[in-house]
Amino acid sequence: MKQPDYYAILEVQREATAEEIKKAYRKTALKYHPDRNPNNPQAEEKFKLAAAAYEVLSDEKKRAIYDQYGHEGIKNKGFQSQGFDMDDIFSHFGDIFGEQSPFSSFFGSGGHTSTQTRTTKGTNLRISLQLTLQEIAQGITKHIKINRYVGCMSCDHTGAKDRTSLKKCSTCNGQGQVAQISQTMLGKMRVVNTCPTCRGEGQSIDIPCVACKGDGRIKKEDIVTIKIPAGVTEGMQLSMRGYGNVAVRGKSAGDLIVHIQEKEDPLFQRQKNNILYHLHISFLDAVLGQTLEVPTIDGKVKIKISPGTQSGKILRLRNKGIKDVNSYHTGDQLIFVNIYTPTHLTKQEKETLEQLRKDSDHFFPTSSKKSKSIFDKFKECFNIV
Repeated sequence: MKQPDYYAILEVQREATAEEIKKAYRKTALKYHPDRNPNNPQAEEKFKLAAAAYEVLSDEKKRAIYDQYGHEGIKNKGFQSQGFDMDDIFSHFGDIFGEQSPFSSFFGSGGHTSTQTRTTKGTNLRISLQLTLQEIAQGITKHIKINRYVGCMSCDHTGAKDRTSLKKCSTCNGQGQVAQISQTMLGKMRVVNTCPTCRGEGQSIDIPCVACKGDGRIKKEDIVTIKIPAGVTEGMQLSMRGYGNVAVRGKSAGDLIVHIQEKEDPLFQRQKNNILYHLHISFLDAVLGQTLEVPTIDGKVKIKISPGTQSGKILRLRNKGIKDVNSYHTGDQLIFVNIYTPTHLTKQEKETLEQLRKDSDHFFPTSSKKSKSIFDKFKECFNIV
């Protein structure tokens, strides 16, 4: 199924400024607002799509990911929306219109009055998760302890000692909302807002629950299982819907936002999806060549150092890097060859090197008998096998 173009939904260019996107969203939301399109499911769907588009394009980080990778990038980066209902739109985008948002008149207007209270969503929780390079390369499942508010089971989230302790709110008569006629950009509208007395619950409490003291929630230590995909990067945020705090006397929880941090590795450095490794070899290994073992994030492998290898040469191990979180591509391991130069020499070592310098005319090619004899003496002096 083809995904909708968020820029086309708001009717803006891809180069549009934040202010232009905000104005376009205001215009589109008003155009398809349910108050202006009663009993029109197509208008309601466009109303929700406009909210989804604004959620992404109004956020600088989300917009950059969307511009580069599209909907799939948003999903893989952990920003994917789980679907909008009207409460989501009211709670997340009311700042566009202010307190007297025409959005708030949807429930209780358009020829009908709702008897349901709005569900208040709990707050989000944020944690930082430090990962090693091996964990990032392979992906890992973590079991993390978090302290969060969960619903009180003693009172079934109500905050009351028992059902008889719950009374109908006298301000809103149990509706959870109060209505008033307000002047908006659309003209006079019947605006419905959350009841300030009961905070939209439609009930008041005579005797509070002993366990939660009337909050309808308690603090609890939970163990949360977090599945980290391979290839995540420093600063990436993963969202776990419904693992945040439960709202006061509510059943709807916020989200758990996991902020990824990379631990420094003693052997490797990361460059996007490539792994960098600095290999130090002896002068003789560089001149004569050698087969050596080097570490990778998957274990040790053997590599061949060609005769005459120069310091600074880069060797590449294909597909020994990190898998891209957005594709099937895997990076490489780049091995930077460094020739080790001793800094402290004994008298015998100095004499051997001086002899090599005197015979530098015969130093190359190494196949000459004199050069071979000097090399044998050099290896014996420096305990080189």
